[in-house]
Amino acid sequence: MENLDITVLRHLLQWRQQGQRALLATVIRTWGSSPRPVGSIMALCETGAVIGSVSGGCIEDDLIYRYRRADGAAGAGTHDIPDGPPERVKYGVSADEAHRFGLPCGGTLELMLEFNPDADALATLVTALGEGRLMQRSTDLATGRVTVAPCERPEALSDDGQVLRNTFGPEYRMLLIGAGQLAEYLSTMAIFCGFSVSVCDPREEYRGSWNVPGAKLLTGMPDDVVHTFGVDRRTCVIALTHDPKLDDLALLEALGTEAFYVGAIGSRRNNEARRARMIEHFDQTEESLVAMRGPIGIYIGSKMPSEIAVSIMAEVLAVKNGVALPRDAQVGPAKDQLQPRSADEGGAVCFSASRVA
Repeated sequence: MENLDITVLRHLLQWRQQGQRALLATVIRTWGSSPRPVGSIMALCETGAVIGSVSGGCIEDDLIYRYRRADGAAGAGTHDIPDGPPERVKYGVSADEAHRFGLPCGGTLELMLEFNPDADALATLVTALGEGRLMQRSTDLATGRVTVAPCERPEALSDDGQVLRNTFGPEYRMLLIGAGQLAEYLSTMAIFCGFSVSVCDPREEYRGSWNVPGAKLLTGMPDDVVHTFGVDRRTCVIALTHDPKLDDLALLEALGTEAFYVGAIGSRRNNEARRARMIEHFDQTEESLVAMRGPIGIYIGSKMPSEIAVSIMAEVLAVKNGVALPRDAQVGPAKDQLQPRSADEGGAVCFSASRVA
């Protein structure tokens, strides 16, 4: 499953290349709560097909209604999508509208509608995104003319009343070290969340049973793979093998990149041992290892591989989306709050929860 923005733009391009009329809707402003963030896009084709979203569905329905006209006796619907410069549309100004369009209480959003976007400009943008480049799409609001150009870093959508600028990036990527069962669950979840997933494992016995459609399987040594992978700020690298010979060098290689997330599976004790090895044998320091996460995931009491994958995926998405996780949600601090209460005759330890100051 590719990045949703790329999917929307690819479908829009296909419609325009086929000579079909279509519009592109972009969320340009929100007040209060809103179902979709600024920069979200959807496309509407004259056939009635919709891809992407700007709300929970009600605003999409309204846009279809706005551009629908009866098609004679056949009863089929067509969409009267006009030519002309972009238009602004605002939803949720009144309480009645907010209720009608399914907006949260007090929610208001403003859309920019672009009619029949130029196919050549769309093709340039889609091609560049497919090649992994970060691009900015600029729309002249007086004429609808679009230009696209590379940019160095993601930027928030801007609208100065004359030009609408929206940054589109390539897919987020996840590189997993190890092709075990946990990697199967995690890669499946990541693909579902729109990540492009690659799994590296030089061990033939693990590769032989790998079967996750859509995840690319790599066979080189992990540190070499990380080195040649082209890791950027839209990439996360996660080590899952528990084998220091595979995990440690790959993590060290990843720490020298712009990866937005670098981490490894393991207990707090294993994580501490890993950091000690890197400091002793690879000239690392506590400061140079600060970006390495571990134990990874958020604390949900996970035990089974599927639950651990949910925990890890949740943390990756939080970091990707710029959400600061509370201390109690992090695995290490959360487990520190579980203090041993007593041991039974068989040696099992019972735990009770208490807060650590």
